[in-house]
Amino acid sequence: MSSRDHLAEWRAARLPQAQPLDDTNRRWLEHTHPSQWTNPTPDGRYNLVVIGGGTAGLVTAAGAAGLGAKVAIIERDLLGGDCLNVGCVPSKALIRSARAIGDVRGAGAFGVRVPDGVTVDFPRVMARMRELRAAISPHDSAARFRQLGVDVFLGEGRFTSPTTVEVDGRTLTFARACVATGARASAPPIPGLDDAGYLTNETVFSLTALPRRLAVIGAGPIGCELAQAFARFGSEVSLIEMMPRPLPNEDPDAAALVQRALVADGIRVLCGSKDLRVGRDSDGKRLTLEVNGATQEVVVDEILVGVGRAPNVDGLGLEAAGVAYDRSGVTVNDFLQTSAPHIYAAGDIASRYKFTHAADALARVVIQNALFFGRRRASALTIPWCTYTDPEVAHVGLYPKDAEAQGVAIDTYTIEHAKGDRAILDGETEGFLKVYTRKGKDTIVGATLVARHAGEMISEMTLAMKAGAGLGTLAATIHPYPTQAEIFKKAGDAYSRTRLTPGVKRLFETVLKWRR
Repeated sequence: MSSRDHLAEWRAARLPQAQPLDDTNRRWLEHTHPSQWTNPTPDGRYNLVVIGGGTAGLVTAAGAAGLGAKVAIIERDLLGGDCLNVGCVPSKALIRSARAIGDVRGAGAFGVRVPDGVTVDFPRVMARMRELRAAISPHDSAARFRQLGVDVFLGEGRFTSPTTVEVDGRTLTFARACVATGARASAPPIPGLDDAGYLTNETVFSLTALPRRLAVIGAGPIGCELAQAFARFGSEVSLIEMMPRPLPNEDPDAAALVQRALVADGIRVLCGSKDLRVGRDSDGKRLTLEVNGATQEVVVDEILVGVGRAPNVDGLGLEAAGVAYDRSGVTVNDFLQTSAPHIYAAGDIASRYKFTHAADALARVVIQNALFFGRRRASALTIPWCTYTDPEVAHVGLYPKDAEAQGVAIDTYTIEHAKGDRAILDGETEGFLKVYTRKGKDTIVGATLVARHAGEMISEMTLAMKAGAGLGTLAATIHPYPTQAEIFKKAGDAYSRTRLTPGVKRLFETVLKWRR
């Protein structure tokens, strides 16, 4: 298939998901998959060929080219991947609008009256999201990467041997390659769901009208974030989760706080659901399920599936390259090598950490290991993450269950935001910090933070872990007053108090009496 044929076929398939096709979306598409793009002619052997133009692929290609490597990148869909196009960027734009709504509705507690209440202009909310996405898209654009010295190919890339990839009727020969094709939304096998129709994170951002009634299936990070946002926009939201609580992989106390916040925003939270079925009638889309032994019915206008991901391995010709994969993605070792040692993989296709910042970090491992005989290990990375509900839940390192599984004895230090002056002044006392250290030591092995801006704050704990700085160092670190980040110092103080044993206290008392 020629590049022109590919572009025509791609646009016919993709444009229905890129609605409305206004000037803003046209600018976004022209950056991420330009309509008049001409693929280059391969010239000799590449040091590195990257398949996939999401975060992992783009960082790998840009970093390698910046170091002098001859690099090609292949993308069949949108440069920028999930993050720019249907993930982090559009979702956080909506979450920011939703947070503004929450602030206005809660303004009375601060002595600020809003006499006319809140009026949500949902089309404008979505237009703002599209404008911001288009404004950010040049950073991931085909033109920018060409300027960086990367050969950019738009089309279906497929391995034809352990050292060649075919795209657009051209054969690219390489010394090293990186598979960075990511993952896609995949709905669970719920009876009647396909016939009723549903949204995913890949289609929800094309909405121009607010659904009056919305069911969100899956109370993981995506489900909780978007359920809360749409509830604040004015939808009647039902959040359906098979597990006993939202955010089932998170700290139970953190999940309980998020659940209270979701309920406070008017969301009907249906956890522990079983036997979910979907039908359609004149009233709308009807979901029938069992919760705590009782049958429940939810009738909605739209269904958003916020759970399920499938790796993008189809059509890559991995067998021809000798690259092993399974239902979870491409198999890699700790150096991110596949079963073909000269071929690497990074990002969602090969990692349990499905985060943009993790893909970025893993791409840097690939650059060093693939091009410079490095031996950097993915397991050595300290990767935090955050769920952007209100309040946010951020975590880094081990949970207690992980520590127990690894045979690591821990101490836990818990600090409530209600004890922090700035949190009290901000009216944001719901939340806490839990720090997990090795038993009897100040060595930090993990931390969970629930706070309105937990994602902004958790990096202090990540840096401490990366640098090997313990709670004693945090106790000695001066924080501006008043800030919510003082909670880290309070955790350090809590550790310091454990060192004041009865024997040490008696010694201090003796010395102080002598010095009177």
